[in-house]
Amino acid sequence: MTTSDVAPDATAPERLLLAQVRPRLLMVDDEPIDIQTLYQAFAADHQVFIATDGEQALALCASKRPDLVLLDVEMPGMDGYEVCRRLKADPVLRDTPVIFVTAHTDETSETRGLDAGAVDFITKPINPKIVRARVTTHLTLKAQSDLLRQWVCTDGLTGVRNRRYFDERLVEEWGRAQRQNTALGIVLLDIDFFKRYNDHYGHQAGDDCLRRIGATLDAGLKRQGDLVARYGGEEFVCILPNTDAQGALHLARLLGQRIVDQQIAHADSSVASVVTASFGVCSATGRCNQGADDLLRGADAQLYLAKSQGRNRACGTSLPQPLP
Repeated sequence: MTTSDVAPDATAPERLLLAQVRPRLLMVDDEPIDIQTLYQAFAADHQVFIATDGEQALALCASKRPDLVLLDVEMPGMDGYEVCRRLKADPVLRDTPVIFVTAHTDETSETRGLDAGAVDFITKPINPKIVRARVTTHLTLKAQSDLLRQWVCTDGLTGVRNRRYFDERLVEEWGRAQRQNTALGIVLLDIDFFKRYNDHYGHQAGDDCLRRIGATLDAGLKRQGDLVARYGGEEFVCILPNTDAQGALHLARLLGQRIVDQQIAHADSSVASVVTASFGVCSATGRCNQGADDLLRGADAQLYLAKSQGRNRACGTSLPQPLP
């Protein structure tokens, strides 16, 4: 099925859900008979992933990004409540709906599951038709939420993420870097002489230019966790988790070349005959005793340096590490 196969009178969330031919489901249970029953209910029209313990479930959530998790409560080692709490604490995975499937029927267990962040609670032995109906309901709700989130977090002109979303993700990713003691890189870029471009070609052409630059940057980020956002005006910014200054600087130069390769004519530029950009890069590890704002200020200072050195280039630095 493709988007064109969906009924024209379907709502946007329904089209979004139906166009996703095989939603991804993660089934987490240590009982083979329960896994088999659930698998038979969903395998025909869903991508099904299976985990038999909590650690495996969390690893699959991180790598496969399921659309919904069917989660048993009683498992060896980490129980389902803890798995759910960890998912909800992860800024990347927290919007994944979790349905508990368990033999517990008491009110206390159900309340505990909902408090942990689950969206539903199904008791065993399961009725496949009821489980399918509830899964469909929550997949539809997730599609609606995803669509609304997309609208709220997207820059209306360029289609990349907006400043509000960037600000939230920067804080989240810096917190993750601190918890895991990993590197976080920031790339801030400015289109060279963009005011001259607008004056020469007109604002409609300027808008087209911004859209092309946004698409070029977005296509140039290959990893799932990387992010590009419009920072404001002709400025864009990238968040690069697990990336040191050398890696971020290398990517910035690749992105600069991608922009040049677009061959967008810029007759009034003092740098080249086509549109170019200047890049400022800053990276730090979670051990750094400064904050996310300092990381951004470092990238901004490097952007100023790139401009002062002639534009159409990238400059980078790292925030200092604390003494041992």
